[in-house]
Amino acid sequence: MKVSGFTFIRNAIKFDYPVVEAIRSILPLCDEVIVAVGNSEDATLSLIQSIDDPKIKIIETQWDDSLRKGGRVLALETNKALAAVSSESDWCFYIQADEVIHEKYHSGIRQALELFKNDARVEGFLFKYLHFYGSYDYVGSSRKWYKNEIRIIRNNIPIQSYRDAQGFRKKDNTKLRVKVLDAFVYHYGWVKPPEAQQAKQLSFHKMWHDEQWMQKNIPDVAAFDYSQIDSLSEFSDTHPKVMQERIKARNWRFSFNPAEKKWGLKMRILMYIERTTGWRVGEYKNYHII
Repeated sequence: MKVSGFTFIRNAIKFDYPVVEAIRSILPLCDEVIVAVGNSEDATLSLIQSIDDPKIKIIETQWDDSLRKGGRVLALETNKALAAVSSESDWCFYIQADEVIHEKYHSGIRQALELFKNDARVEGFLFKYLHFYGSYDYVGSSRKWYKNEIRIIRNNIPIQSYRDAQGFRKKDNTKLRVKVLDAFVYHYGWVKPPEAQQAKQLSFHKMWHDEQWMQKNIPDVAAFDYSQIDSLSEFSDTHPKVMQERIKARNWRFSFNPAEKKWGLKMRILMYIERTTGWRVGEYKNYHII
């Protein structure tokens, strides 16, 4: 069995992406990792090169900054990386620049890939998510955070990145048939110094909105205000080993009272249903579970 990893990145240093940790977290499971490095304003290319692993294959890309609708440019960059994977691979393992896989899940992931390697019904694998927010000590605990997403897809069938690169579909727009893995993606996109987070927000939303929307909805401030969140839970488990040095080097403080829930009546009802039954009313699912 052969597995190809793939990802894309741009301005990793400027916006404090843990992309090195993301790549290292899947390297043990992959025979190669394709990294599409976009034209950056910092030393992102050198950063990726510094990983210095023979499995890593870098392709340099040019982002189309004129695309400001639905985050489409993110899907295009994902597809560039996907197109560069080896045709000999059975599976393609996608990781975004702020996502990390805990090493405790490696053996289970590999077993699943081996088990379903020759089962054509299985077109991908679904991961569960932990969304860290504000610091490495809290995770999002409301409906605003997506619960699952496809991160492994079968190679050599017509699959492409969907919408803003959050998931995948076949090129005829049909949803993939997937198996659920007993594994979490650790999403660290909302954990970085407030100044870097604000700069990221300004850049990120340009992929969706015009200047008028930006001026109306993105505050003109130097630092992001993490206090404007509805609900968090404390995280008491371990972080992936590849994240340990980054966590030790964190240089900002954030505290939150997990008992505080900034929910209206409708949200309270929906959260009660979810917590008592496990059913998320109206949940968007870009896949078919088999």
